[in-house]
Amino acid sequence: MQLRYNYRAYPDASQRRALAQAFGCARVVWNDCLRDRKEAHAAGLPYVKSAELSRLRITQAKRTAERVWLADVSAVVLQQSLRDLDAAYKNFFDSLKGKRQGRKAGPPRYKSKKDTRQSIRLNTNAFSLQDDGTVYVAKVGNLKAKWSRQLPAAPTSLTVTKDSCGRYFLSFVVDTEPDILPGVESDAGIDLGLSAFAVLSDGSRIDSPRFLRRAEKKLKRLQRELSRKTKGSNNRAKARIKVARQHAKVADRRRDFHHKASTQIIRDSQAVYVEDLTVSALARTRLAKSVHDAGWSAFVGMLQYKAALHGRTFAKVDRVFPSSQVCSACGFRDGPKPLHVREWTCSACGTVHDRDHNAARNILLEGRRIVATGRVETPNACGAPVRRAHVPAQRVEAGSPRKGQTTQAGIPGL
Repeated sequence: MQLRYNYRAYPDASQRRALAQAFGCARVVWNDCLRDRKEAHAAGLPYVKSAELSRLRITQAKRTAERVWLADVSAVVLQQSLRDLDAAYKNFFDSLKGKRQGRKAGPPRYKSKKDTRQSIRLNTNAFSLQDDGTVYVAKVGNLKAKWSRQLPAAPTSLTVTKDSCGRYFLSFVVDTEPDILPGVESDAGIDLGLSAFAVLSDGSRIDSPRFLRRAEKKLKRLQRELSRKTKGSNNRAKARIKVARQHAKVADRRRDFHHKASTQIIRDSQAVYVEDLTVSALARTRLAKSVHDAGWSAFVGMLQYKAALHGRTFAKVDRVFPSSQVCSACGFRDGPKPLHVREWTCSACGTVHDRDHNAARNILLEGRRIVATGRVETPNACGAPVRRAHVPAQRVEAGSPRKGQTTQAGIPGL
């Protein structure tokens, strides 16, 4: 099982210049290779192979006057940029053929130095963990990092990222074994909403923190200041960074809330069932800002991979299942109800239902039925997972084989 571990990095001035050069060289190789493939496709020529692109756009390009500066960065950075382009094309082709699940993947696009996120990816030949707690990156130096926890095993790849507000992060991909938690008797159905972020089938509620709404006043003020600055000026660049930092704070708080809530639910429940919501469709309604503020997709994704990591059962209930229309006591379908109806009485048995709690109970019952019919993998009687699906690294991060220089598991001295 591959997991990703993120840590904040604090490069000095010279290291920031070296990283900026590495970001630029990786971007140039990506764009050059993408241009060659697009021109070959437009001319009706065969698909250009990676080996040919590596020879033309990396090896031979370093010997030309226009691209001689490619030799100033690690060759691993350039090769990994080409591999990432290959992966982007593979995702696009698999999406066209129907082999790739989820949303349709578009063709690769050109990268710009003005993109909000700049990154480079390295394998174990180009980085290593040092005894003093720093991370050595080839032709960059020893980067200081804030280690919030130790790595459970030796990392197989490293991604160095710079976000829109100028922060640097080190993202390690680690191959680990599942950490099976002790079994519990309870299971949970979860109804996600806006007034309450989540209502569980046992009646407990998780209030919606509404991080974006709470920061809206300050964001409006910062956005007004940004709009008044002259385009291309240094003051506009400073104002843009202030807006980006405020948005980053909102995203960090939301992510922290999602992690804490999902971890608590996974620890307390042997099986977790949620509704498969069409978030992309809801984000096109008048509730778009509240839907994005809730971050349901990220929360459900955390529940899914944490369930696989800790040996729990996870299942999604079909989005067409009428969880808000069926009485959880007698099973009578009482028809659709508008959103302002938060409490209703079953016309068959007379039970008074809270809308969200009743939906969570129905999701729990439907999830149990899905598991009973064998549509998801569940732990066997001994607690071991049966046909547990492979869990990829988060954010579609691919690992690299360990060759050459070895890395250490964990950070000595912490």
